[in-house]
Amino acid sequence: MPEFDFAVLGAGAIGSIIGAHLMRAGHRVAMLARGARAAHLEQHGLTIRGLTEFTTPVRTLREPQALRSAGALIIATKTPGTAAALEPLRAAQFDVTLSIQNGPLKNELLTAAFGAERVLGALADTSGELLPGGEVLFTRNVGILVGELSGGESARARRLAQTLDSAGVRAKATPDILSLEWSKFCGWVGLMALSVVTRAPTWKYLSDPDSALLIARLVREMCTLARALGIRLSDRAVLPAARLCTATESEAVALVLQLGEEYRRSAPDHRMSALQDVEASRPLEVHETLGYASAKARELGLDLPLLAAFTRVLAAIDRTTRSAPTPSAR
Repeated sequence: MPEFDFAVLGAGAIGSIIGAHLMRAGHRVAMLARGARAAHLEQHGLTIRGLTEFTTPVRTLREPQALRSAGALIIATKTPGTAAALEPLRAAQFDVTLSIQNGPLKNELLTAAFGAERVLGALADTSGELLPGGEVLFTRNVGILVGELSGGESARARRLAQTLDSAGVRAKATPDILSLEWSKFCGWVGLMALSVVTRAPTWKYLSDPDSALLIARLVREMCTLARALGIRLSDRAVLPAARLCTATESEAVALVLQLGEEYRRSAPDHRMSALQDVEASRPLEVHETLGYASAKARELGLDLPLLAAFTRVLAAIDRTTRSAPTPSAR
């Protein structure tokens, strides 16, 4: 039997939400955390506010090497430094691994670390914010999707999704996770870029006609990249990627504005994690996400000027809002 049912790497907002719900449901959970966050969990446990409110104790591991085995490893850190964070976990035994990080690079890193047979695809339309006092504000619980990267139905994906869903974090297995991951990524690029540039809550920049136009154009450039990679897009994502790509530009802008109204009604406090990061002077996920997409576009000989421009703008914001320098965008 594994030492833990679940190991969660990263005790930020989403990792804490998942770990707390699983712990409350009676599962054996290890939170891999460091520094002040680890000390807070050891002293106070996990506290969730917002959509639900509770506090639960949790086992905290400060040293990844101390983890011997777990049924599932869930990666919930920010994308910078993921490869280095996975390195000390290579010796541990996991039945399955998955990452709810942004962008497709995560699956490549998990495959390199643990082998393709132990990797599930996953995406999260679930949001929260780590508050200064250590509590987590749970703001959005639409769902986590999991599935086999090779496609098709999977018993292990269904079991994992059912476990998460029963614990209170909505989740579902899907046979087309790769399509859905890229569909989310296409929309996320637009949302992330405008959240950092405008510094506004999500509903506000989605409701602005100029930022809605930029989001629509960014998503449409990302769709060009996805098509070149042979990936079919879907509307089952944060933004309706397939419709945004096939509609006229004015229709695409109207879709974004409509989503802004939906966020205003249902999630007025929602802020992209990228906005939270830039305001806290934490590293932005620009190189592992927009930079990853820009590099793929160059490999394929695609000219995606808005993507290239926002990659450089966000890289500059990342460097100038933090004391530690980061690599320039290429």
